[in-house]
Amino acid sequence: MPVVHANAGHLPAPETLENIPGLMSSYYTEFPNHEVQSQRVAFGTSGHRGTSRLQTFNEEHVYAITQAVCDYRAAKGISGPLFLGRDTHALSEAAFRSALEVLAANGATVCIAKNNGYTTTPAVSHAVLRWNKDNPLNLSDGIVITPSHNPPRDGGFKYNPPHGGPAETEVTAWIEKTANAYLEGNNSKVRIKNLHAALHSAHVHEYDFTGAYVEDLPKALDIKAIAGAGLKIGVDPLGGASLALWERIAEICRIPLTIVNKEIDPTFRFVPCDKDGKIRMDCSSPYAMSRLLELRENFDLAFACDPDADRHGIVTRQELMNPNHYLTVAAWHLFRTRTAWPEGCGIGKTLVTSAMLDRVGQSLSRPVAEVPVGFKWFVPYLHSGHCGFACEESAGASFLCFDGSPWSTDKDGPLLCLLAAEIMAKERVSPSALYKKLTQQLGAPLYQRLDAPADDRVRNALNAISPEDVSLKTLGGAPVTHVLTRAPANNAPIGGVKVTSKDGWFAVRPSGTEAICKVYTESFAGQKHLDSLQNDALAFLENLLKNAKK
Repeated sequence: MPVVHANAGHLPAPETLENIPGLMSSYYTEFPNHEVQSQRVAFGTSGHRGTSRLQTFNEEHVYAITQAVCDYRAAKGISGPLFLGRDTHALSEAAFRSALEVLAANGATVCIAKNNGYTTTPAVSHAVLRWNKDNPLNLSDGIVITPSHNPPRDGGFKYNPPHGGPAETEVTAWIEKTANAYLEGNNSKVRIKNLHAALHSAHVHEYDFTGAYVEDLPKALDIKAIAGAGLKIGVDPLGGASLALWERIAEICRIPLTIVNKEIDPTFRFVPCDKDGKIRMDCSSPYAMSRLLELRENFDLAFACDPDADRHGIVTRQELMNPNHYLTVAAWHLFRTRTAWPEGCGIGKTLVTSAMLDRVGQSLSRPVAEVPVGFKWFVPYLHSGHCGFACEESAGASFLCFDGSPWSTDKDGPLLCLLAAEIMAKERVSPSALYKKLTQQLGAPLYQRLDAPADDRVRNALNAISPEDVSLKTLGGAPVTHVLTRAPANNAPIGGVKVTSKDGWFAVRPSGTEAICKVYTESFAGQKHLDSLQNDALAFLENLLKNAKK
């Protein structure tokens, strides 16, 4: 079992807080060395992330990436506005300004939040889709400056093309290569206009991201049912960009929300430490959510989002719901209430999301599309209506409007939080109680993720593995039924392997940011069976490690 830090669930000591002036100074005065691999631009499943002190997220990175985005827009003829948002991380403020200097210098029309406000990831995705629906010949796209739920020291940069969701691998690879070429040339060819000139140019316009998002919510949610249910609802924005959004939702939708913490501070000193003792604004972590959990008896339902609000955390009077449990309930409710969705519309899930969703799909006669890890894989399914609900085990999801049109094609924390309120309003029981009911019908799985050390040789071995390389004949004592190295829905490589049997499965894939392998296991046959699955998975990984060292 992983070791839990002594400070987990407790507020951080003052001396452990991030030195924000030092962090910001490093952003402007430290320079990446393009010959050092770790200091080059690298897009993972959620954009480029790093920190200024390690020369992995500095102004030079942002200048180079933004110029590469401008080049991509020009190459693809994207001439509509670029919707630019940022969250509340310290480096997001600096990077937002740096990106704006380059965008304006390149003549891009840029929409930024009114009154210098923060912007959530789903609000940017929704804005892109909203614009493109009415302007198909003058398409828009978006950038969100955020490292998501990462610690306060980190910065991040995500690009969303005109489809509104995370950029495809081919797009990020092109941007990454182009940005690194600029870094290699010391950014001498990057176009830059000073911030004051950029802000006062004809290219930069204010846009009400929050208003547009809230105005459209009745298209995707039964707002009247939520407002009229008399629920006591608590919300913790965790110091993130969703604060203004929740305030507007309470005002416009007349939903009686109590925001339990309105502080915004780049040290995030009010967020309890995660399991490793670090501040991490992860709304699916019981440690980071311990303060809201202490208040759960005050509310019928409470929820939280991470700093850019692309993830959701659902708290009932009983518990902080495991993301897989809530996603199961969400799918069950949505496909019973969205009667206008296309007949063949199904559930989208990543390969490491609970098999309970497969069982929900089977019980409701809905297809299930299983894709690799990363929300970008769901974009075409949401656009086409092939999937009405798309989700991943790390508490990220989105779903279609009532009429079957896409709402957002990126992960949408507030949408899923409000869906929990709709579920409770219409079903008259909590999502926790509904999940328990579903386990009585479909089985009660046990799910756990373990981390194992991995170097580049193991990474390369996992990336190159084929089903024929897996010699396992049994898993947890039962015959192996499938060995997957490509996703069933789209035949895309999964960057690892998934092995299944009748009552369980394991998956192994390398982390995109750390020297570890993530080992996912799920059993429908109890704790001993789960232990057996984990032993088989770790033995498989150990054997892979031995072969990789030869």
